[in-house]
Amino acid sequence: MKLSIQRRLASIVLKCSPKRIRFNPARLEDVKEAITKTDMRLLSGQGGVRKVSVKGVSRGRARKIAEQKRKGLRRGPGSKKGTPNARLPRKERWVVKVRSQRAFIKELKEKGVIDTRAYRVLYRKVKGNFFRSKRHIKLFMNENDLAKKPESAKGASSSAKKGSPKKVLSKAPAKGVKK
Repeated sequence: MKLSIQRRLASIVLKCSPKRIRFNPARLEDVKEAITKTDMRLLSGQGGVRKVSVKGVSRGRARKIAEQKRKGLRRGPGSKKGTPNARLPRKERWVVKVRSQRAFIKELKEKGVIDTRAYRVLYRKVKGNFFRSKRHIKLFMNENDLAKKPESAKGASSSAKKGSPKKVLSKAPAKGVKK
């Protein structure tokens, strides 16, 4: 028994593909007589015609993996595709580092810990990639006495150090001039 016309009509009524249409074997005689969309609507309401639900792709595995990633798993060397530079480009790493170091020395200048001259020295060294981190800046400042001393200690020690100019802050001699 060929029901291709009925199948096509049912697919239009139920808004799906003809492949998804199933007829009730007990109501085949009624289905055979149905030749209009109205007949198909009546049959679908009475259970003579139905559409098969679409098989979906389960997201269960995806949810499990997402949960593991939230916990910080699946980040080992076997899961990495691409070079470290592809995952976090050198330039981005550089920009983050330089911005944080510049913000740090700006904060020191605003607080009055360093003067403008020391700020310029540090700024240029940051630009030249001299410092590894903010901690390295602090270490450099301590070694080269770039931090201003508190007012009480300044008066006593400044007279002893007056004769020795700071090596870091001294300007380079002009080209062609010998010492």
